[in-house]
Amino acid sequence: MGNSKSHPEQEFSSRFLPGEQAEVNRLFDALSSENLGSSTSHRSFSLQALKGHVGDALPPEMVTRLFEGMQRVDGSRKAKGPSEHISQKQFTVSMSHLLKGTAEEKSLVILNMISASGGPVKARDVYKFTEDLVGSVVHVLNYRQELRGWSQKPPPGSLSRVQVLAAQLCSEMKLQGGGKLLGPQWLDCDCDEAVLEDWVFRAHHVATFLSLIIHQGFLLLCSTLELATLVPERQVDPQREFASLLDVLSVIYINSHLPQERRLRWRLLFATELHGNSFAQLCGRITHKGPCLVLLEDCDGHVFGGFASCSWEVKPQFQGDNRCFLFSISPSMAVYTCTGYNDHYMYLNQGRQTIPNGLGMGGQHSYFGLWIDVDFGKGHSKAKPTCTTYGSPQLSAQEDFQFRKLEVWAVGDAPKAEPARNRSILDVDPEARALLKVSGRGCHSEGFREVPDEQ
Repeated sequence: MGNSKSHPEQEFSSRFLPGEQAEVNRLFDALSSENLGSSTSHRSFSLQALKGHVGDALPPEMVTRLFEGMQRVDGSRKAKGPSEHISQKQFTVSMSHLLKGTAEEKSLVILNMISASGGPVKARDVYKFTEDLVGSVVHVLNYRQELRGWSQKPPPGSLSRVQVLAAQLCSEMKLQGGGKLLGPQWLDCDCDEAVLEDWVFRAHHVATFLSLIIHQGFLLLCSTLELATLVPERQVDPQREFASLLDVLSVIYINSHLPQERRLRWRLLFATELHGNSFAQLCGRITHKGPCLVLLEDCDGHVFGGFASCSWEVKPQFQGDNRCFLFSISPSMAVYTCTGYNDHYMYLNQGRQTIPNGLGMGGQHSYFGLWIDVDFGKGHSKAKPTCTTYGSPQLSAQEDFQFRKLEVWAVGDAPKAEPARNRSILDVDPEARALLKVSGRGCHSEGFREVPDEQ
C-alpha cells in the first residue's frame, strides 16, 4: 500500500523542511531516471547522469569531486568504498551535510572529495581543492548570468584572483602543531578531519562556496541562497563604462566584511579613468555620499584600499568609527580591522598649511596606514611593523608610492537628500566647494546662515 515513489531514505535528511525534502527527492528521481526498472530501494545514478544534468554549469573536475564525495559517504557518516553509482541515502546525506550540516559534517564531505582513502591528506591537495572550488564559483556565476555586472576576470596583467583567494582561504587553516599554511614549505603537511573541520569553521567562505555550487550548479533549493548579499549589484552609468580594478571574486571577498545592510549594491562615485587625476574632483564626488570603499593600484601592481563606514567630510579632524577597515586585493587578499589602539579611522583635509592635506586611513599624521596626497598620484602606506589603528602591514610595494588607478564605490543605499532650504550653491556643487578650498579661499557665508528649525 502507499505511494510507489515513497522515499525510505528520508530519515537521513531531517534537516530539510518538507518542501525542501520534496525538491531533493525530485532531483534524485531525475538523476536516477535511467534506472527506472530498479526497485525503489535500489535506485541510484551514475557520474554520467550527474554530468548530464549539470551540463556546462560547473567544470567537469568539480562535478567529479562532488560525485566522489557523495559515493564515499553513507548513513553512518563513515567513508565508504567507491562504487559506480550514488544511492539515495548517499545523495540525501551528502546534500544535507553540504547545505545544512555542521562544520564537522561538511569537512567529512570535503575530505571525501579530496581523497579516496578518507584519511589525512596533504596540504597541497587541500589547496588544489580550494582552487577548484573558487574557480567553480566564478564559472557557475558566469554560466547562470549572476555576475550582477562584475567581470569574471581581473584586469589584464593582474595575478589570478582564483589563486589569490584560494591562498587566502588556505591561510586560515591551522595545521597540526599550530602552524599555518602560509608558504610552500607547509604543502607537505598532513591535514586530517579535525584540521579540516576547524578550517571550515574559520573560513566561512568554504561552506558558502560549496552551497553556491550546489544551488546554482544542480539548480537545487535556489530560493534559499541569498545571492544578492553575496554578489552586490554593480551600479555604473552605462554610458561611462570602464575597466575596474575589481573582479567578482574580490568583490565577494570584500563585500562579506561589510555591515550586512551595505552588501546589496555598490555604485561608482569616482574613477580616475572617468573623472581624471584631480584631488578636487575626488573630494567633490565622495563627500556626503555615505559609506564607501576607496581602492587603488600602485605602479608595482599592488591593489589595496579601505572601507569608510561614514560619509567623508573635509575637515582637519579624524572621523569614522570602528567599523572601518583596510584591505588588500593583490598580490594577496586580506582585511585588517580596528585594533582599538586609537580612533584614527578616516581623515580628509585640504587647503591647510599646518597639517597634512589629503585622504588618510589609520596611523597618524604623516604616517598613515593608507595615504593619498593632495598632490594627486602620490601616497604612502607606513607600518613598522603594523599600522596602529588597523594592524595592517605595508599595503603598497614601496612605502612611498605612485598610483595608476583609483576608484571609490559607495556601498548600500544612498543617504537621504538633505532639505534644500538654507543651502548655498557650494552645498549643491561640492566640486566647486572643493576647488574653492584648494585655492585657499574659504566659504565666508558659513557663519551667517540661519540655524535650521528643529524637526
